Amino acid sequence: MGKMKVDLCGIELDNPIIPASGTFGYGYEFAELYDINILGTFSFKGTTKDPRFGNPTPRIAECSSGMINAVGLQNPGVEKVISEELPKLSECFNKKVMANVSGFSVEDYAYTCEKLDKCDQVGWLEVNVSCPNVHGGGMSFGTSPEAAAEVTRAVKAVTTKPVLIKLSPNVTDIVSIAKACEEAGADGISLINTLLGMRIDLKRRTPVIANKMGGFSGSAIFPVAVRMVYQVANAVEIPVVGMGGVSSAEDVIEMMLAGATAVEIGAANLVDPFVCRDIIRDLPSVMEKYGITSLKEIIGGVR
Repeated sequence: MGKMKVDLCGIELDNPIIPASGTFGYGYEFAELYDINILGTFSFKGTTKDPRFGNPTPRIAECSSGMINAVGLQNPGVEKVISEELPKLSECFNKKVMANVSGFSVEDYAYTCEKLDKCDQVGWLEVNVSCPNVHGGGMSFGTSPEAAAEVTRAVKAVTTKPVLIKLSPNVTDIVSIAKACEEAGADGISLINTLLGMRIDLKRRTPVIANKMGGFSGSAIFPVAVRMVYQVANAVEIPVVGMGGVSSAEDVIEMMLAGATAVEIGAANLVDPFVCRDIIRDLPSVMEKYGITSLKEIIGGVR
């Protein structure tokens, strides 16, 4: 396992495999299937200041090479996550966990991050800036360098743990946004979040999803994710966590060559709940196949 270890913002991971937020719940559900302590860590379900029921149903649509979801950040709110979810997680996971945070104002982000920062179980704060900016007319914080930097500064002012800003790919210049977050104090960048997609029911002639549009994820977006990880990793000095369509050990190696320090697996967990376990199992043989002795040595290996 030593050759698979990586360092993410000063915390050592046994391997770079991280189930992505929204696809792994709060962990303990998967602990019924296998020992989740084999993971590098995982990013738990997106958490907001207040409880959210989420969007109306239907909110999932299948695609030939992925899926579209518009769950709407359904979660019990940060207070219950701390009082109920994290204690349950502690019974089956003995590593630091990544807390994924969403918000609808700068104040929301700061409040939720400050609360989670005080939890010993939390190792990193992954701040999702793909949420609507209520005070900015509904635009996502992640579509503007200035707005993303504002959230970053606000969160860094009230936290002590590493902060990774999770970026949306639905922009024209992701590099400028990543650099703005770095300059505002971010300790790392996570990307990519889902692309915006839509499906139409031919018989009913209506959108499949009640929300009309949603986040498109799955293997179809992998080349886009690799490209964006490569661009950002070559533009910033802080670690990049890559994700988007990853479903095999080979995909993990490719993402790390593009510049990712660690790799998140999202939609694939919903297809095969054992996929992260199997990727960790397969990594040593894939490393041997390509003459890789240490994963740390291949990060950003393609220039």
